[in-house]
Amino acid sequence: MLLQQNWVSPRWTWQSLGKSFIFFAFLMLQAADLEARRGHQFVWKTGHWGRCVGDCGSGGTRSRAVWCTHTEGWTSHHANCDQQEKPESQRRCFKVCDWHLELFEWEVSGWGPCVPGGEAGPCVMAQHGLQRRSARCLQKLDRSAVAAEICEHLAPQPPLEQACLVPCPRDCVVTDFSPWSQCGGGCSNSLRHRTRAVIAPPLYGGAPCPNLTESQTCAAAACPLGEEEHTYSLRVGPWGECRLPRRQDASLDLGEDSGELSASWLESHKAQHHPHVGQVGYQTRAVSCVRSDGRHAVLSLCVQDAVPLTSKTCVIAKDCETSEWSAWSSCSQTCSWGDLTPGFRSRHRSVRSVAMGSGKLCPELEEKEACSTGGRELLKPCPRFSWRTSEWKACQVSLFDQQSPRHRKHAVLCGGGIQTREVYCVQITVEVEKHRMKEVSRPVDGKFCLGPAPSASQLCDLPCPLECTVSAWLAWGPCLPEDCRDRQGRRGFRMRQRHVIVDPVGTLAGCPHLVESIPCEDPTCYEWIVSEGICVADHGKCGPGKHILKTVCKNKKGEEVPYHLCSELPRPDVMACEIPCATDCVLSEWSQWSPCSHSCSSKSAEGSQSRSRSILALPAEGGKACPPDRALQEHRTCNDHPCVHFFWETSPWSSCSEDVLVTALNATISWSGEAACGVGMQTRKVFCMRSGSGHVTPKRCPDSTRPETMRPCLLPCKKDCIVTPFSEWTRCPTACQPGNATAVKQSRYRIIIQDAANGGQACPDTLYEERECEDIPICPVYRWKTHRWSHCVLVPESVKQNVLGHNEACGHGLQSRAVTCLTENNESADVSECMKWAGPMPPLVQDCHIPCKDDCTFTPWSKFTACSFDCESTKTRRRSLTGRSRKRDKCQNTEVYPQVETEPCPCEVFTSQPHGNWSDCIIGGGKLELQAGVQSHGDTKECGQGVRLRAVACYDKAGRLVEPSHCSISGKEIKNKQTKKVHKLSACSFSCRVGVSAEMLTQIVQMNSFDSFFWQVYEAVPCYTECNQYSWVVEPWSPCKINSEQNSLHCGEGIQTRKVRCVSTTEDHGGETVPNTLCNKAEIPNEIRKCSLYCPNECAVSDWGPWSTCPQVCDPGTVQTRSRQVLRSPVSRKPCPEDSQMKPCILNQNCFQYQYNLTAWSTCQLNGNATCGRGVRKRLLSCVRSDGETVSARHCEQRRLEKPVETSSECVVQCMVDCRLSAWSAWSQCSQTCGSGGQMVRGRTVLLKAAAEGRPCPAQLSQHRSCPVKPCYSWHLGPWSPCRLQGGQCGDGLQVRNLTCVVHDASVSATSKPVENALCGELPLKESVLQLPCSVPCPGDCHLTEWSEWSSCELTCIDGRSFETTGRQARSRALIGQPAENTESCSGQVVETRPCSGSFARVCPAQELVLVLLKSEGRLVLMLQEGGVTRGCALQTKPAEVQHCSPACRKPFSYCTQRGVCGCERGYTEIMRSNGLLDYCMKVPGLEDKKADVKTIAGKNKPVNSKMHDIFKGWSIQPFNPDGKLKMWVYGVSASGFLIIVLLIFTSFLMCKKSKQHQSTPPQQKPLTLAYDGDIDM
Repeated sequence: MLLQQNWVSPRWTWQSLGKSFIFFAFLMLQAADLEARRGHQFVWKTGHWGRCVGDCGSGGTRSRAVWCTHTEGWTSHHANCDQQEKPESQRRCFKVCDWHLELFEWEVSGWGPCVPGGEAGPCVMAQHGLQRRSARCLQKLDRSAVAAEICEHLAPQPPLEQACLVPCPRDCVVTDFSPWSQCGGGCSNSLRHRTRAVIAPPLYGGAPCPNLTESQTCAAAACPLGEEEHTYSLRVGPWGECRLPRRQDASLDLGEDSGELSASWLESHKAQHHPHVGQVGYQTRAVSCVRSDGRHAVLSLCVQDAVPLTSKTCVIAKDCETSEWSAWSSCSQTCSWGDLTPGFRSRHRSVRSVAMGSGKLCPELEEKEACSTGGRELLKPCPRFSWRTSEWKACQVSLFDQQSPRHRKHAVLCGGGIQTREVYCVQITVEVEKHRMKEVSRPVDGKFCLGPAPSASQLCDLPCPLECTVSAWLAWGPCLPEDCRDRQGRRGFRMRQRHVIVDPVGTLAGCPHLVESIPCEDPTCYEWIVSEGICVADHGKCGPGKHILKTVCKNKKGEEVPYHLCSELPRPDVMACEIPCATDCVLSEWSQWSPCSHSCSSKSAEGSQSRSRSILALPAEGGKACPPDRALQEHRTCNDHPCVHFFWETSPWSSCSEDVLVTALNATISWSGEAACGVGMQTRKVFCMRSGSGHVTPKRCPDSTRPETMRPCLLPCKKDCIVTPFSEWTRCPTACQPGNATAVKQSRYRIIIQDAANGGQACPDTLYEERECEDIPICPVYRWKTHRWSHCVLVPESVKQNVLGHNEACGHGLQSRAVTCLTENNESADVSECMKWAGPMPPLVQDCHIPCKDDCTFTPWSKFTACSFDCESTKTRRRSLTGRSRKRDKCQNTEVYPQVETEPCPCEVFTSQPHGNWSDCIIGGGKLELQAGVQSHGDTKECGQGVRLRAVACYDKAGRLVEPSHCSISGKEIKNKQTKKVHKLSACSFSCRVGVSAEMLTQIVQMNSFDSFFWQVYEAVPCYTECNQYSWVVEPWSPCKINSEQNSLHCGEGIQTRKVRCVSTTEDHGGETVPNTLCNKAEIPNEIRKCSLYCPNECAVSDWGPWSTCPQVCDPGTVQTRSRQVLRSPVSRKPCPEDSQMKPCILNQNCFQYQYNLTAWSTCQLNGNATCGRGVRKRLLSCVRSDGETVSARHCEQRRLEKPVETSSECVVQCMVDCRLSAWSAWSQCSQTCGSGGQMVRGRTVLLKAAAEGRPCPAQLSQHRSCPVKPCYSWHLGPWSPCRLQGGQCGDGLQVRNLTCVVHDASVSATSKPVENALCGELPLKESVLQLPCSVPCPGDCHLTEWSEWSSCELTCIDGRSFETTGRQARSRALIGQPAENTESCSGQVVETRPCSGSFARVCPAQELVLVLLKSEGRLVLMLQEGGVTRGCALQTKPAEVQHCSPACRKPFSYCTQRGVCGCERGYTEIMRSNGLLDYCMKVPGLEDKKADVKTIAGKNKPVNSKMHDIFKGWSIQPFNPDGKLKMWVYGVSASGFLIIVLLIFTSFLMCKKSKQHQSTPPQQKPLTLAYDGDIDM
């Protein structure tokens, strides 16, 4: 029972927890399944492969962007996608070399039409479609197709498909109707109308425009029967066709000449059959009467006083006749440039007969078409052109103050300069068979070469000449024989030497002699070198003894040699000496020999030197006495050689020449890496010279030092002059020239590429040739010949007889004449030749008049009377009445029929008026311009006196612009001149240490001839004076002077003195006493010192020896010592004084440390006369003691201190280069052929930019000047007149306008004034332009309204973007009919469009297809409907005229969209909040153009297609975020449930009293967040 109870509790626990566990397990499984399903909703997206990068060839790589996206379009972290399916982001590729690109290229065709795709459905905005094109790989050389894989290595294949949009059909858009027109008065029926205009025509298959007119019957009372009120209008019809009269009418058309037979008429018509004679005929028109209701009425109701013409003469229409087309000419392109520049061919035809009357005008007489290589053999590729240069010419130094002629005369120019070269263009052709380039070196015009030309000048550096620098003479050597191997010769020399410090550069003079010699006696090659040993007494410890000598045999170089070589000389073994005894006198050692008093010996002076020793201790009684004072000094001669020196002198080396002995070596030899063209010989002369005199016999100089007289040399290679071939002759004119034209010349030139050198072939003298052109065609001479005018032809009488008022043959008619073309020899020629060479054809037909009986007749006008020179005079001409006209009163009215005409005489008085601004100041404007194409590398004048020009217009007395004749003015500029002066370096500021040397630079600038200023600059240069130039010289110490007054024994302590003086150690002034200030005062020797004269029987010791040296690191625990020796032992037992001393090494007292010290870098020092270019900058090295004192460099050298880095380095002083400009080009043609405001321009280019303080390049590289104001003559068309009906009230008529020749100055505010028509030349317009048919509607006629105004420029927008690059405008004419019964028959409204452009709105509406009409104050938006446009759109659907978002879009990269919602710019995706507002913009990884693959606002609003989303769609609590991820609370609930389950299990185990405890810590689950870590693979 107990057992049963114990099992109940766990059992109940498991049953109660089972459902909860199963529920949470189900939740976990669903979450896992959801995550698994989510894995299928994320896919990898890839971008386009990038360009191949890396090494040239097959070792390149190309990469692409890879990122993870949801199936709904938004981008996610790449961890959500399957990593095993991740596409590769890199792959190997073929890296294109530069020369590959010259061989192959892709050729793509144009995009085809946009083909709609997908399912057919209702069109909302546009239909999506595809455009396709083809691509092929071509070889550039012959444009042949090759495998596509070749081009794929060079560049990716261009895309062959692209998405496109086809707009939906757009119906015609029209405006609202206008108000109704007014109804007519009275009781008759009438209509009123209203019209509307077209705003946009139908597009893309849209519905056509509706009727633009609406009519409505006016409500009027009916008129009583028979009492209708009508008005009548005379209607004139259009003129009929021009036709010839019938034969029976021939006798009725000659007016008063009717006596002539009809045969005359026929003869005139026969003459008119000449190809260039106009045929005169007649034409008629109908005249009718129309009632106001549109019905016809009898003509008598409309007849007025003046009956309109119903017939008139005319010219029979004849079309222009041309010949057949000639054969096509050859293609203008003789070589292939590809499809970009095809050639052209042409064909011609000539005029056989000109057009007459209303016949068709002549068509184009020349036709051109593009010609390519299709269907024919391939043309050879066109030549290419490339820049070439000659070699650089020699460096020319002409900078700054070296431009002075005085400087050039006395100094060699060196340093920085400029060198130039020729730059020219050459032709490169392609040999198709060999597939290689071939260069033709003949120069061509530079305009053929593309790209910038290479520089024609550059900076250079000319090394400055350096003279040879030698050291001081060393001491004279011993007397040596000529040859030590020749023991018999007794001739010897003493020699001294010096060495070269700086080798000469760029100078003809070499170094001076380096060896001098003097003859001597008893020369020896070897000698015994003796070193003394310790003196050993012969008996006892003192007294006479001997020095044991150590001897070594050495040569004169100091080298130890075998003893037998010194066998000729006695070998010293011992030398006598003496050790003082206790009672003897003690003497010091001999001092060093003093310097020799003379450097050489002569008759008047001989060199000598001395040495001395002093008494150290007095003798006692019985001891050896001290020697006398004269025995304490010794003298000997020195420098006994004569003062006359001998040396070898050489002449300069001759030039290198060929030698027979070295002919076998004259293969190409390279010495020191320098190529040469053989080996030659150089010679020179050698002389033995005596100092101070001249040449002496060679025996006076030693043969061992005789310089060589011959040496081999490298023969320089000969350089022949190389010139290009002559350029092609400049072209002669192909057009014909007048017979009296001046001779035309053609020229050619060639360029020197390499100048001759080293005896090579010289350059030719002729570089430019000129000759006259030959076989220039002479223009042919043709002229028009006009024949007599025919009789005046009227309308035939049979045509006029039915017209009222016409009963006689008179009035206006036409007359014709024949025109033929003649050559210079009066031979007949084709009319086309005269039209080409003789100008327009003279008129063939003119108006004429046959007076009627009642008309006034006059004589022809007389000639004008002569004009006087007075501008106020006039000229007149007269005519008089004839026949019956003299008796008629109306003919006497001079106002209607004037008999005198008066015109003002032409006046030759002109007035000038300036136009425009002054031109730039033109320097040297009066000089001739340089020839075109000739470059000038010289300095261009930038200052001085010049001229300013301004255009002047000339007017006649009537204020009309005429040709200019007298207009000029001038201006001035200032001068600018610069000079420079450099002073020499001053002396060093210190004599024996590092100092400063100053250089003063004076700059003088003269702005003009009256005022100038200057400034000075001091430049500090470190300098160093060697301390061994001067040294202290001391004389021997005086004997020790004892104060005898206090010491009767005359021994003990005393004082010694000596003289100290400063002497020069230089060669020229060796031993000469100089002021003490030149020597280092810190090292001056002592002039006085204490001394001791030991008394008899006292211990005598020597002087103290030098102190031992302290170590480099001064340590007070280290001591230095000195010692002395006992020279005489004392007699008594009194001890000798101390023989050694010591003291500690204390820094800067007796112990010093040394280190090298470097100065700062000096400024760049130039050599010779250079003012710029390459130089050397230095810093000095000195040895400095620890107490700051500068000491001799040997102190640092003895301690082997590490020397600092380089003390000199190369440097460059930037040359003060003035800007160099090319010469001014020739003045260009005037920008206008006539009128004011025309400009001529000339330019120049910068050949060399300014550097340092040189004159900078002027800002003005082009100059403008006004052209002369020439009169502009042009035809001026007047306004169209109202429709002229010629006597009727409605019907057909003509609109005319006048064509007038006017003169003006082409300015905006120009006023045109009429002038003679001859000044305007040929008429530019056809006759039909001056007359247009028109009509005035009669009652009952249908008529078109006037054109409406052009609509605003409209643009089609699709999906918020413009679909078109240009817009369009439209206008229309409506058709109106008055009678109600005629309105149905009225049709034919007109719509016209034209392209336009404007500033379109940046963002078009995105939801529907609308028209954006551009206006100055904003935009007008119209909604499309099937039937047109309503009166207004719904306000709630009206797009915003001004984009406005609330709240404002202040997030980075955001903007306000058309819908008033904040969106992100292109390349960024929107991250939205839960309330639908923009949170931030995130950059789209990968390519920027992958906008379709990222989340957009539209994509966000699309319905979710996921099944899991559908499951939870109805829940109030959504488990998903807007981005599709699980929310955090889902993970929290899952974790909490798991913890509860674990807790229940743990509790059940406790209830079961289990001993084992199981604890489980739930794993923490990190929520997945959307974040972009910057990885390109995202």
